[in-house]
Amino acid sequence: MMRTLLRAAALLGLLVISRPVMGQSGAAGSASPSASTSAPATLAPGDILRIKVWRRDEFSGDFVIASDGTITHPLYRAVRAVDIPLSELESRLRTFLTRFETEPAFVVTPLFRVVVGGEVRQPNVHTIVPGTTLAQVVAMSGGPTERGRLDRVRLIRDGQSRFVDLTSASAVASHLEVQSGDQILVGRSTSFFRDVAAPAGSVIAAFAALISVVVQLSR
Repeated sequence: MMRTLLRAAALLGLLVISRPVMGQSGAAGSASPSASTSAPATLAPGDILRIKVWRRDEFSGDFVIASDGTITHPLYRAVRAVDIPLSELESRLRTFLTRFETEPAFVVTPLFRVVVGGEVRQPNVHTIVPGTTLAQVVAMSGGPTERGRLDRVRLIRDGQSRFVDLTSASAVASHLEVQSGDQILVGRSTSFFRDVAAPAGSVIAAFAALISVVVQLSR
C-alpha cells in the first residue's frame, strides 16, 4: 500500500511541474485582427445623453438611450440617437428643439459606457465622455495591480480583439480613444515560481501529509 501511495505522489508531482507556462504570446494566438479605430464615435443602447437646454428644464437632464435607439424622454423619443455621428445627432436635436424655441441654446454631452477589468485595482463599468483615452480609463480604474501588465492590454471592440502596449511611446498607443461598448482587460504577468513551482510544492506537501496520515492509521 505504501509503495502505491508513493508512486501516486511522484506521478502527481510530475504532472503539476510539467504544466505549460503561458508566455507573452499565450493569449495572442486566439486574438482577432486589430480592431478598427477610424470609425466615428457613436452612441449605443445603454449609453447616456446629457442635454442642457437654456431656460428649459423640462428638456434638460441625463437620458439613457433605449434599446430601440431612441432617447428615454416623452418628447425626445422622436429623435433616433444610435449609429449616427455625434455631429448629426446634435443637428437632429437642434431641428427638434426649434419646434419649441426659435433659436434653441443647448449643450449636448454624450456619455459612453465601457468595461474595465483584468489586473486593475477597481474593475468597473465607467461612463465616460468622448475623447477619453485607453490609458485614462485604466487610470480611472485605479491603475494596474502589482501583477498588471500595461504592455499587454486587451481591447475588445465590435467583437474583435487586439492588444495594446500602453508603455509604448507611439502616438497610436498613447492617444487611442475609447468608444462605446469597449471592453478593456489589463493582462497579468506570469512567474514560474509563483504560478507553477509554488502551487506544485503545496500540492505535493498536502499529498505527503495525506500519506503520513494513512501510514499512522495503518500501524
